[in-house]
Order: sequence, then structure tokens, then C-alpha cells
Amino acid sequence: MAFLSRGPAAGRGAAFVPAVLLAMAGLVACDLQGERELVPGQSTEADVRQRFGQPEAVWSGADGAQVYEFNRQPAGHRNYMATIGADGRLLKFEQVLTPANFARIEAGMPMEAVRRMLGKPMKVTPYPLTGETHYDWRYLDGPVESDSKIFTVVFDADFRVSRTLSTRDPALDRN
Repeated sequence: MAFLSRGPAAGRGAAFVPAVLLAMAGLVACDLQGERELVPGQSTEADVRQRFGQPEAVWSGADGAQVYEFNRQPAGHRNYMATIGADGRLLKFEQVLTPANFARIEAGMPMEAVRRMLGKPMKVTPYPLTGETHYDWRYLDGPVESDSKIFTVVFDADFRVSRTLSTRDPALDRN
């Protein structure tokens, strides 16, 4: 990303880029710290909300549980699901954008099931001529930013999975 400016405001754009990157790094650091502080069976719904804020969505779970979705798309590489039991205690907390979860997606699955499994995508692209819709999620397939990839689920006209694919994140090549 480049910022071009002339005159008295020159240089402000250059300072903006590091500030945005620093803020994004801070969010990741806060998320990782929050993950470490949450203890299943001990932490409460209030603890989860204090560390992660308002959920993007709340799903009904088994036995009166609720699943809270904390989305970090489109810029982030993580989506979290926190399962809160009927007693208000954390049962499970997980980062769901993983190759293991991607492998669970099968042809014919409805879009709602995929959305519940992976959280809100970073981008939804309809292709009217083919009747397909692509849902994309950004994730890390390794420990560093250069391991960034895009996982795509292709839905047919009935919003059922027809196929999936994973590609290198094009944002890595935009410098």
C-alpha cells in the first residue's frame, strides 16, 4: 500500500501505515493473551466477553449451551468460537480457521453449517452466470504472516458445498 501526498501533509500517510500495522499486531497479541487467560470450566461468559468483546453471532448449542462467534476477518487470520454452558461457564474456546476444520467440510453441506463451523467469511463473491457463490476466509498455514492463505468454499445455486480450495493469500504479493 502506498500513500502519495505533497505539501504540508506529506509524511502523514507514511506514519499511518505503521500505526495500522501496530494496531493489528496489538489485536493479535490481545487475542493470544485472552486465549491463555480463559480456562474451560472456570471462566465465565463475562470473562469471555471482557476479553473478546461483543460476539459477531450467537448460536444455539447442545444441552442449553450457546456458541459465541468472535470474528477477526477480513484483516485477521483467526475466528474464535466460545461454547458457554447453560450454567454460564466456558466449556470450550477454539480458533476455528484450521486445516483440520477445513477437512471436515463435505460436498453437499448447507451454507449455514459451514458458516457455523468457520464463522463469518472475510469475503462473499456471487457468480451469477455459473450460479456459484464463493466464501473466503483468511488463515495462517504456519507460524508467520508469509504463511497466509485463503480458504474458499464454493457453494452451488442451492447454497450447498460443491468444492473447496486453498490458495496463497494474494495480499502477500501486493507490496
